Amino acid sequence: MPFSSDEIPDPRQSVFRERRDDAINRYLDRTPAIYRGTIRIHPDADDWARHRDDAPPSLFLTGPIGVGKTHTAWQASRQWLATTVDQTGRMPSIETWRSTALFDALRHDNRDYDAKTLTRTLQRADLLYVDDLAAARVSPTGWTQERLYEIFDERYINRRPVLITCDVLPGQISHIVGDRVASRLGEMCRGGVLFLEGADRRKGGVAA
Repeated sequence: MPFSSDEIPDPRQSVFRERRDDAINRYLDRTPAIYRGTIRIHPDADDWARHRDDAPPSLFLTGPIGVGKTHTAWQASRQWLATTVDQTGRMPSIETWRSTALFDALRHDNRDYDAKTLTRTLQRADLLYVDDLAAARVSPTGWTQERLYEIFDERYINRRPVLITCDVLPGQISHIVGDRVASRLGEMCRGGVLFLEGADRRKGGVAA
């Protein structure tokens, strides 16, 4: 029996599914083992990850220590990756960093990374995920804040999304990232600041 026009398989969808599955598997390899499991995430985070029409472009997850911000971010970023491949067929680039490692890598005297090359990479990535932003410490020279401004300002003017986890609100991190970066983050995450609540998951042996 011949297929109707509505039943004819679209070969692009099969290709997109293969690309999506490959992308997810590669991303899982980069994901810390403790955050690979699936959890129920906040509906607003899920809307962002699935590119809903009314979802904000960027997401800022905040709340007390241990409520699941990091686990939510890893899962949301995986779904964001899957949705992007499903919709475009393209493998997006995602840069994931803990803030302490990022600040160290951006130091002008770091021997493992070239700060200018890393800055360009972080400016151009399709998604930049920075975990535990408030945990980092500012370099005395202000060099790190300058590099951060270059990164976030470039992403801001080109409307490239960011995913941030932090124990405090965007307006309370100026002493860490500088006033200009805090302002950019506030604009980028407008409508996307999500306060997570609950008990400390780590006390129950669950990844947060």
